[in-house]
Amino acid sequence: MNLKGNIVFVISLLAILVVILAGILSSEALDRGSAWLHTEIISNFGWFYLVATFLFLVFSLYMALSRYGHVKLGMDHEKPRFSYFGWASMLFAAGMGIGLIFWSVAEPMIHYMSPPGYIEAGTPEAARFAMLHSFFHWGVHPWAVYIVMSLCIAYFSFRRGMPPLISSCFYPLIGKRIYGFPGYCIDVMAVFATVFGIVTSLGLGAMQINSGLASILPFEAGLFSTLIIIAVISVIFMGSSIIGVDKGMQIMSKTNIMLAVLLLLFMLLTGPTTMILNVFISTVSDYITALFNISLTTHPFTGQQWTQDWTLFYWAWWISWSPFVGLFIASISRGRTIREFISGALLVPTLLTFVWFSVFGGAAFSLELGSSAGIAAAVAQDVSTGLFHLYSFYPFSEFLTMLTVVLLVIFFVTSADAATFVLSMMTSRGKADPPVGKKIIWGSTVAATAAILLVAGGLEGLQRMAIAAALPFSAIMLLMCFCLFRGLRYEFRYERNE
Repeated sequence: MNLKGNIVFVISLLAILVVILAGILSSEALDRGSAWLHTEIISNFGWFYLVATFLFLVFSLYMALSRYGHVKLGMDHEKPRFSYFGWASMLFAAGMGIGLIFWSVAEPMIHYMSPPGYIEAGTPEAARFAMLHSFFHWGVHPWAVYIVMSLCIAYFSFRRGMPPLISSCFYPLIGKRIYGFPGYCIDVMAVFATVFGIVTSLGLGAMQINSGLASILPFEAGLFSTLIIIAVISVIFMGSSIIGVDKGMQIMSKTNIMLAVLLLLFMLLTGPTTMILNVFISTVSDYITALFNISLTTHPFTGQQWTQDWTLFYWAWWISWSPFVGLFIASISRGRTIREFISGALLVPTLLTFVWFSVFGGAAFSLELGSSAGIAAAVAQDVSTGLFHLYSFYPFSEFLTMLTVVLLVIFFVTSADAATFVLSMMTSRGKADPPVGKKIIWGSTVAATAAILLVAGGLEGLQRMAIAAALPFSAIMLLMCFCLFRGLRYEFRYERNE
């Protein structure tokens, strides 16, 4: 192996293997260490996540509305590779995936039963708060994070001819040193953030697949069965990576969207349709009205712990996901203008997400408020069972459960396969066709990391590592905004003479 050409691969892999080894040797020590690190970061830098994510949103809006909006992500003559429908479908699938299914019922129910201290739990006010903040956590802010990453990669790769790496975005700041030690450090941090972002999502998916199967099959869901699910699906997605069947991946992605739409329409039409529509309209209104205020509040006098447990975790999660999702979104957005890209990526997936939460969250609240269905209690006992408990009140509940499990499995496979490819590319100096060996290594590493963190600290262990990995990378992304602005200004001043 050429060490110089693989320095990012070697350093990042060794750093992650240290975490895995620590979990194997002493899961309790890893849990205590991650808990301490999480507490220190949240206590001292939690405000930084809020400010950074809000600035990403402001920067995205500025880029869309400024004179730079008509610049193409590619050469001036290039056309988009995908239709609007196909592009928007892939945006939605890449950006949300497993997490949206996992939290669609669970998050509104948790906020309803455990809101901040200034709101009484289990009241209509708590329900309104729950839906508003579910929208907030899955609305425009995560897409602004993805947009910043995607724009920078797409501009410097497709328009300036540099490798599709995070380090390439820093050319206006450090010049050719992107190919040296500073560039290596940036790419290593990107790999680290990506691994812990993706294992959080995969851990959530495995837990929910486990709960769904246990609700219709004669076995008891537990940690051991969750680890078996991770192992089995890891073999599937690594096999897909080795074979490299592009058509197979396309079929899975299209099937994913069709199943999701089928599930959504069934719940909308057979559920409390009027209630769902009222929840959607009312919560969108609340969201638009309160957006600025809730974007920058940490609830320092009451409810601060709630903000730390939820909003700060989400913002860190989106940031840690951004290298993986950003590279993917950049690759499917070549040929679109900056304005076209931002308006589509910011609005279309956000609207679909709002519909999703309104349908499943609204259906759950209709039952919980009207007949004390016990959905919130089920979520409190096991957060991964909320959606399946909701299904128990609908016709064809077992079919709906199996449909959701299939959807989760496909999301799991496609997300892990794509993440394995992106990690391999980032550690192969941006090669579009990275070696198969690296795909196997990263696939195994991602699966092992998810398993070790689940054993060490369960869901909380996964969340802590995502928050820790995202802290240095949020600072890198702020610098990326500056570099993109500087690159565009140079193009307009010296190449376009505008």
